[in-house]
Amino acid sequence: MQIVVFGAGSLGSLVGAALAREAANEVTLVGRDPHVRTIRETGLELVGELEATVSPNATTDGSGLEADLAVVTVKSFDTAAAAETLATGSYDTVLSLQNGMGNETTLADALETTVLAGTASYGALFRDPGVVACTGIGEIVLGPREGGRSARADRIGDLFKAAGLETTVADDMPRRLWEKLAVNAGINPVTALSRSENGAILEHEANDLARSAARETARVARACDVRLSNREAVAALERVASETTANTSSMHQDILATRRTEIDAISGYVVDRGEECALEVSTNRLLTSLVRTWERSHGLR
Repeated sequence: MQIVVFGAGSLGSLVGAALAREAANEVTLVGRDPHVRTIRETGLELVGELEATVSPNATTDGSGLEADLAVVTVKSFDTAAAAETLATGSYDTVLSLQNGMGNETTLADALETTVLAGTASYGALFRDPGVVACTGIGEIVLGPREGGRSARADRIGDLFKAAGLETTVADDMPRRLWEKLAVNAGINPVTALSRSENGAILEHEANDLARSAARETARVARACDVRLSNREAVAALERVASETTANTSSMHQDILATRRTEIDAISGYVVDRGEECALEVSTNRLLTSLVRTWERSHGLR
């Protein structure tokens, strides 16, 4: 299968490397130099809990490409620009494996093709140009963005499974996306602001804050006609934190690297939808304000 991975950062490179291990797949990574240049010259090395040394195609220009599948792994604030570039090419299917909410709608509005929703809980860390580490085995969940089943989603699920990636094809992606949002709302800003690994949110003070953010997210989900109980949201939060105790969350990685975060599509999304539904979301509002303040202080907003 011809596959484009649009956004070859840590997660995109991990997924791309795994897919490229299969000889039947022709993988093209779209990313930035010097990572792309190194992949062209010496290949891509995946280390840690998944291992591979592969030589996929790599480019910094994602315009005009054609493939059976495009896997989008850019940061949420880059989704609109990615969609504009993807629209210059041709793809049978586009799969979003991004953090935050709203990405699938942005892609679908710009592209005349099927857009699938997905989540990924693999731990991925950029080591050096051409080297990405898998810091924790997770799961990829994908399916139609509006819910239900489709043969197309089943085929993409089989593709990921054949590449050795733990994959579930789900018929309840709206709920899955909100559950992932609850997990991210609890883990990402708390670990980023406290400069701690994911396991820290299991400790008393941080746990209270993280659980509150997750419960607020579940309340907003229900107001948006998605069935997600407070108990389910908190259980998902603590399960992921327990399984990834030593991992550095993506938002924590962004702050360590002085990069813009995805706070707008995570906690900020909860705040925006909460306001629309006249719900109080004070914890998410506080976390959003603090992360945005840090971004402004570093000239990132």
